[in-house]
Amino acid sequence: MTVKRVLIGCLIAAAFWTAGLCRFASLVNRPPRDTDTKTDAIVALTGGTERVAAAVDLLKRGAADKLLISGVNRKVDWLKLAETIDDLPENLGEKITLGHVACNTRENALESKEWLNRNGFKSVRLVTASYHMPRSLSEFRNVLDGVEIIPHPVFPQTVKHAEWWKWPGTFALITSEYTKYLIVVSSHAMPFLKTSLNFDTVCQK
Repeated sequence: MTVKRVLIGCLIAAAFWTAGLCRFASLVNRPPRDTDTKTDAIVALTGGTERVAAAVDLLKRGAADKLLISGVNRKVDWLKLAETIDDLPENLGEKITLGHVACNTRENALESKEWLNRNGFKSVRLVTASYHMPRSLSEFRNVLDGVEIIPHPVFPQTVKHAEWWKWPGTFALITSEYTKYLIVVSSHAMPFLKTSLNFDTVCQK
């Protein structure tokens, strides 16, 4: 009887996890809801050229006056980064700050918090890949008090959102990101999990 109950419990848990995964995949396939509101700043998280390009384009269009690119490798300076951006006005560089501290999403949030507080910014547009946005929002909202966060997801061409379950690479990415998201949300609700799971690892750049 005990084994049967365990099996039933596992099946129920798997059903809930699968339903949540499908819901997550649907959410990360939605375009930005607010593209017009001007914020004090923009924060872009590294991890793909589309993120930086989208953030710079927003800056050029006047969506904010300042941009932080968080998680930049220490070996990359502004001159190297500028080479990867098309049609970059000469005066735009003075509006962009490169953050070299963060190595993971939580550190992105902490690095951004320090920069936002130092500059007195109260609103920010967060730019990252769509599949990464739920976890990023959870981390940022956990450390930013009194700061309005407007999500601005970008959609890498390598991620196949249409019928994502048919593409092994996208399936693995969405599944992994959903699991990480659950861990992050749980760690915020139950802080002791953060230490026991050791989810955030400090890296050396």
